Amino acid sequence: MKATIFTDGAAKGNPGPGGYGAVISYDGHVTELGEGKKLTTNNEMELRAVVAALQHLPEEVTSAAIYTDSKYVVEGATGWIFGWMKNGWQTKAGSEVLHKEVWQELISLLKKVTVEWHKVPGHVGIIGNERADKIASDLGEGKTVELYCGPREGYTYEIENVSFDEAKAAERSAARKRSAQKAYSYVSKVDGKIETHQTWAECEARVTGKQGVRFKKALSAQEEQAIIADFT
Repeated sequence: MKATIFTDGAAKGNPGPGGYGAVISYDGHVTELGEGKKLTTNNEMELRAVVAALQHLPEEVTSAAIYTDSKYVVEGATGWIFGWMKNGWQTKAGSEVLHKEVWQELISLLKKVTVEWHKVPGHVGIIGNERADKIASDLGEGKTVELYCGPREGYTYEIENVSFDEAKAAERSAARKRSAQKAYSYVSKVDGKIETHQTWAECEARVTGKQGVRFKKALSAQEEQAIIADFT
């Protein structure tokens, strides 16, 4: 028997309060799982969501398709763990692998269930993952979440639909790539006055706590001038 699983994790502050969520479907049944934690990281919650979901499966479920937006989980489970095991659970830098015990639990679970990993974009409309994200975020904020457990026909989310907004996914990918690039400068506009900053810390200090501000990262001198013109 095969299960379909959607997982997500969240943390405010990273580290900070967080939670995980999972939606599990098999044999005409759907179960939602979730748990909050006062101090955690996004990576830990992403990992714990997968472990909790696999732990929940009965013995007759021998394979699972897991949909997650966590590169950390997918690349860790399909590659990094083999190196960690050979190195005595040490990273290449010689430090202990974070969340070692959780990774070890995942390894034991992967011996029982064959997993088909689906690394998907986050927040682009995949129904199961959006629901898992909502569970994780709400639990991380200390909210009460009513978790469903019952027949598929009683579940209101169309989790069989794993399509997503490709334009939004491309936009988010481009934004991540841009965020990773080294800044030429940062431009801010506060009370009608425009300034440029060499570091994000300088820009952040100027705009934090103020109303009606604008700020943007520039990757080149030309882009800096274009931002200034736009702000003007």
